[in-house]
Amino acid sequence: MAIIRRKMFEDIRKHLAKPEIILLVGARQVGKTTILKEIEKELKAKNQTTLWLSLDYEADNRFFSSQDKLLDKIKLECGSGPAYIFIDEIQRKENAGLFLKGLYDLNLPYKFLVSGSGSLELKEKIHESLAGRKIMLELKPVSLEEFIDFRTDYKYSDHLIEFLKLEVDQVKRLLEEYLSFGGYPKVILTDQAEEKLEVIKEIYTSYLEKDISYLLGLEKSSIFSDLLRILAGLNGQILNYSKIAAQIGVSFQTLKKYLYYAEKTFIIHRSRPFSLNSKKEIVKSSLIYFNDLGLRNFSVGHFNSNNNSKELSFLFQNLIINILQTKITPLGLEVFFWRTIDGAEVDGIIKYGSKIIAVEIKYSDLKKPAVSRSLQNFIIKYQPTETLIINLSLVAKRKINNTVIQFLTLAELLSKSIIKN
Repeated sequence: MAIIRRKMFEDIRKHLAKPEIILLVGARQVGKTTILKEIEKELKAKNQTTLWLSLDYEADNRFFSSQDKLLDKIKLECGSGPAYIFIDEIQRKENAGLFLKGLYDLNLPYKFLVSGSGSLELKEKIHESLAGRKIMLELKPVSLEEFIDFRTDYKYSDHLIEFLKLEVDQVKRLLEEYLSFGGYPKVILTDQAEEKLEVIKEIYTSYLEKDISYLLGLEKSSIFSDLLRILAGLNGQILNYSKIAAQIGVSFQTLKKYLYYAEKTFIIHRSRPFSLNSKKEIVKSSLIYFNDLGLRNFSVGHFNSNNNSKELSFLFQNLIINILQTKITPLGLEVFFWRTIDGAEVDGIIKYGSKIIAVEIKYSDLKKPAVSRSLQNFIIKYQPTETLIINLSLVAKRKINNTVIQFLTLAELLSKSIIKN
């Protein structure tokens, strides 16, 4: 079976020699088990001692009734020398954080590599229990770069950006496929469109029935499914909490709870408003973006968006926001948006220290470096250090006052460091 090369492989490899527990988290079926299996295979090839245990297997589950019982199993299989212990689906273990903390604090010669799907136990309790004892890595769906690299058989791995710049037509076809079906590995590895839809349906159903039904105690997950459908159809509109709560028939507080769980299970992320003038600018509501576009499209029932410019524009905007967020998350930053009460808007705002970067996203082949009135107003008012206009074809520069405006294609954006030291 083909393996999609993920950047996460290298992230894990560089932490293998460190004593902390490697905790790999992410949405269901995003590829966590596959990556850890490949890491285990590499270690075995180097004659390292390994043990694989999964709480999905009843035969393995019994060893997690106590720390002593697990250690007896590890010692039986690996002896008392150094070994790499892989634990899959740790979210199935009650009080998993305290359980792992106890193992780590014994100062054993074992390196633990642990994976789990997106539950609050992993995101909250484990995070608290393992403070200073773990390296938490979040695996997202396959990125656009990883997808294109795979679909071109890794022929251009060493110069992928050059390929993106040169092979414009091929890249546009791959981009449209990615905007339609997203980045779940099993979807990418499936050839036919009909089969891709079936795989996405299975992932979506599994998420609702296993994650959401368990976490929220829902006998029927149809209300949560209705919420995802509504969120998927917003297309960049600001959340109206009262309206959405009425649409799905829940209270305002229940809606907030559902949104919180949708975030903590790695399905959506919210963009907050940027504002220094509460009288004229949106200051409270959020925008919703999906971590995977295929799942978003399934939620709303749209997969053929080629003739719908509004739909494609939002999918492209969602993709660019995801790319930007991935680039700046390691720095503890986030992507905001800017809107005024009378409708002026800027898609993305990144603030670091006293500096501001404004980002406008255009799913179009721009011919000249024109700047929208909304963006001009923002530049005049806030004087951002830099402004990026992401589009399909134009690479150019201009200035408004002291602000440098860069028109970038997708290739330039992927190769660019957003925050300069």
